[in-house]
Amino acid sequence: MNTVLFHTSLLIITGIMLLSCTGNDEQSEMQEGLVQDRTTVDFWNGNRSAARQNYERKVLTAVLEATEAEYGPWEIVENIDEYPGDDEALVFSEKGHDLFVTIAGNQKFEEGDMIVIPELLTKNLLGYRIPIIRQEDAGLFEAISVEEELQQLSHGIPLTWSDAVIFRENGYQVVEDGDFDDIFDRLEAGLFDYSAYGANEVAGVYENRASKRDGLVIDENLLLFYQFPLVFYVNPELTELAARIEAGMQEIMTNGELDAIFDRHYGNIVEELNLDKRILFILDNPLIPDQFRDLRPDLENL
Repeated sequence: MNTVLFHTSLLIITGIMLLSCTGNDEQSEMQEGLVQDRTTVDFWNGNRSAARQNYERKVLTAVLEATEAEYGPWEIVENIDEYPGDDEALVFSEKGHDLFVTIAGNQKFEEGDMIVIPELLTKNLLGYRIPIIRQEDAGLFEAISVEEELQQLSHGIPLTWSDAVIFRENGYQVVEDGDFDDIFDRLEAGLFDYSAYGANEVAGVYENRASKRDGLVIDENLLLFYQFPLVFYVNPELTELAARIEAGMQEIMTNGELDAIFDRHYGNIVEELNLDKRILFILDNPLIPDQFRDLRPDLENL
């Protein structure tokens, strides 16, 4: 090979290698940019039944998927640590989580300590409450026909739960003590007469907790209702995430995805729990924000 041809070939090869390296660098920078642009959502999903965890995770996933075109790729980092008592109030300030689901008007949070996304996740299903009782008292509960008869019995509620305020304000006897882990030990021991849970979780709560004790059953006669909607709370420092969650909720409500998720989880809830066959007592929630105060029982749309 003559010298000129050799040097020419060498220059061409060197150029190709440089272009290749430049292309690889640009590709790496693009990939790094994509990683940097990914939204990581620290989702606290503790202090609730497995049924609620599963449902709320799926709603959040749908919300983030619905907003991916506008806000970019995402991933959920889920935390299911249990925070006892008032520790739930530290979800943002000390635990550093980005968002979680809780009841509207949660008294543990003061104004400014959260951004509330005012869209219902479960059609107020948590506000339809069903008692878990001792089997030996099944006849007693079956005979109840007016609210005053239930008000004479004692309702066991873990410390710091908002339900205690609601029931007291509506003339019910409340035993507020202990936590969710020991509530059924105390019911079994006769320290109170019943403990009520939302229609969306009562079966799971019974299976995973109450059924482990002797002689506890789900009451088949009564249904209590109050305004108790589940909504997203977002860390007050994350305004862009809050905007994304609100936009996503609007989208999945409009396109029917939220209803589809609800139907997959709770589409047969009325029949499964005989909600329409139970005696219904309606309570008022004094803690509820005004925007949710008009919520009323609506079994036909569950």
